Amino acid sequence: MQIVDAHHHIWIPEQTQPDLGYGWLRDIGSMKPFGDPTPIQRDYPWSEFSTESSAHQLVGSVYVQVDGAIKDPVAETEWVQSVVELPAEHVGIVGLVNLAGNEAQVQMESQSRVESFRGVRQIISHLDDNPALCFSPEHYLRNPRWRDHFKLLEEHGLSFDLQLYPEQMHEAAEFLSQFPSVPVVIDHAGSPHDQSAKGLALWRDGMSALSQLDTTCVKLSGFGMFDRNWSAASIQPIINDLLDSFGPRRIMFGSNFPVDKLMADYDSVVERVLASIASAGEDTVVQVFAKTAREFYRLK
Repeated sequence: MQIVDAHHHIWIPEQTQPDLGYGWLRDIGSMKPFGDPTPIQRDYPWSEFSTESSAHQLVGSVYVQVDGAIKDPVAETEWVQSVVELPAEHVGIVGLVNLAGNEAQVQMESQSRVESFRGVRQIISHLDDNPALCFSPEHYLRNPRWRDHFKLLEEHGLSFDLQLYPEQMHEAAEFLSQFPSVPVVIDHAGSPHDQSAKGLALWRDGMSALSQLDTTCVKLSGFGMFDRNWSAASIQPIINDLLDSFGPRRIMFGSNFPVDKLMADYDSVVERVLASIASAGEDTVVQVFAKTAREFYRLK
């Protein structure tokens, strides 16, 4: 099967030429919300990522920024463009822009000159009562400067990768409704970290609110981040809900490698997601594994 992987990373924390200034990738053994990152706190180059699958063909790639501590995200984006061995029109790059900082406009303009640059991600996942699960240091949605700089995406014709928790979804939906021309994709199926009946009800309610915005899509990615033993059966209810609320034209596959490599090999990730959508038909499979990502990130 041909795959456009809509969410993956590559990185070089062991290298100093170039030195991209990684934070958590060099903080060996420091726990992350998805567990102990030690096995992946090493160089993970394009040559490794692009050969992860022995059963499927990688025909398109969307690199997503990986470290909010990087001081020069422009250098990161330029490095990615220089090492990805696919035609530039088959590649999307989602870079970091600190929308709460003074350099937001400059960072966005400079990255927009890179051929494959398509959008921005700044993770907003934050829970006041659970600091161990926080990816962001504050509620960016409540930061006036962050909110004001968000409109730069509209001005530059860029998309936004939205990584957040279900507890933040209604607040996010209200904010994003002000920007109907900014395409938004929800990373990691909306991060359903609490998979109890109550937790999934909260997730379902939040995703329903976000799905009402015509500009939102969702990625089937990151399932291992909150369930190390995930399977096709365990994600089936989640995917059924997403197919009902978003439809296949607004759903795309992402491996989240190498983070999800901590929990499963690449082809196992593909096969589990494939098994969970196969009953929807071949057109849905092609849409989820290739077409939606091409359309959203403007790839050929």
